[in-house]
Amino acid sequence: MTTQENFDGLYSQTQIRHLMKTEFSRAKRYKYELTCLLLEISGIGAFRDQFGFDPKEDLCADFVKHLQIETRSCDYLGRMMDDKFLAILPHTGFEGTGALVDRLRVMLSTIELPEGAPAGGLSLTSGSSHFQDGAPMFFDALLDGAEAALQTAEPGAHVSQKSSPQ
Repeated sequence: MTTQENFDGLYSQTQIRHLMKTEFSRAKRYKYELTCLLLEISGIGAFRDQFGFDPKEDLCADFVKHLQIETRSCDYLGRMMDDKFLAILPHTGFEGTGALVDRLRVMLSTIELPEGAPAGGLSLTSGSSHFQDGAPMFFDALLDGAEAALQTAEPGAHVSQKSSPQ
């Protein structure tokens, strides 16, 4: 396993993309499902503006701790730019991804926020893209699909799509 560089134990953007490419090759070869899940804490920008950078990073660290508890040891977790998190989930399809997102949404609501934070001011928005049936495509299409799904999701919602072959 490669070294996890970030303070919060997540793979860097470069590392997680490399791991995604490797896992995607395995999924293609052995024809198993693979999900690319992008997570974003909606309202984190306003939270940072109100409380500052360090409290925002503390909140992200709390989220990451729970994310690590809710995922399996075979899943890969990374931090992307713009305070997004990426999870590569081998052997996981639509239903498993939906169940994980539901658990993470509940977990986010239990994180203690500083006094003065608006109740319900943060929510989990997610987008996922799924590789299945050995369909020919490239690994970056999986990430592109998850990004497109995240962009179409309303704050607090999850959009899931099957990636189309390239």
